[in-house]
Amino acid sequence: MRKLFLSLLATILISTSSIAQNRTLPSVDVKTLDGGSINITAIENNGQPIVISFWATWCKPCKKELNTIAEVYEDWQDETGVKLVAISIDDSRSMAKVAPYVNASDWDYEVYIDPNGDLKRAMGISTVPHTFLLNSKKEIVWQHKGYVDGDEEELFEQIKKLAR
Repeated sequence: MRKLFLSLLATILISTSSIAQNRTLPSVDVKTLDGGSINITAIENNGQPIVISFWATWCKPCKKELNTIAEVYEDWQDETGVKLVAISIDDSRSMAKVAPYVNASDWDYEVYIDPNGDLKRAMGISTVPHTFLLNSKKEIVWQHKGYVDGDEEELFEQIKKLAR
């Protein structure tokens, strides 16, 4: 009985871990910086890799990661065609800080806001920064939580694998 239970548990864990990767984006609306809305599934990049980075204005590691990537983003785009989409999880109390911060940072990213946390919940995000990499079919093929200096290099290696 115990072997059966362990075997069943292992099967469930293996099948859920494969579901966690290569899943597609949920159909959830997010806010644009000008107050409009867009369904996250409408994001396109002509079959090239897409990076979705969840962040917040109050999160220092988030801002450091996105500012570091901003310095090399043009080179990344030239080499791989990647598109980065930054999704702020700032709520209704702090979302007014997002556009001024983005404008001051001079990011060349698409930036959206998830003020009610609908996308955050649908994607199973518990902490930020949380970065997802999508392949040409817009399936999640890699993800990373947190940020320390150098993490962007690992992300770029993963992007290059998809862009081949």
